Amino acid sequence: MEIFTIENGEYIELCDLLKVMGACSTGGAAKIAVAEGLVNVDGAVELRKRCKIRKGQIVVYQGRTIKIQ
Repeated sequence: MEIFTIENGEYIELCDLLKVMGACSTGGAAKIAVAEGLVNVDGAVELRKRCKIRKGQIVVYQGRTIKIQ
């Protein structure tokens, strides 16, 4: 499990998280992955590209698990 710490603000947008963590090479690739239903947030498929990910949530994409703190 990987850890991402939110340092500025209360949340990070889902596409930005995937890009920052290196799960997707570009923001465009992240948007496509979300639109295709390949990303889970807290155990459910998330289709909103700009979904606000907050502390305590868990994001899963392509076998990678990212916990937000």
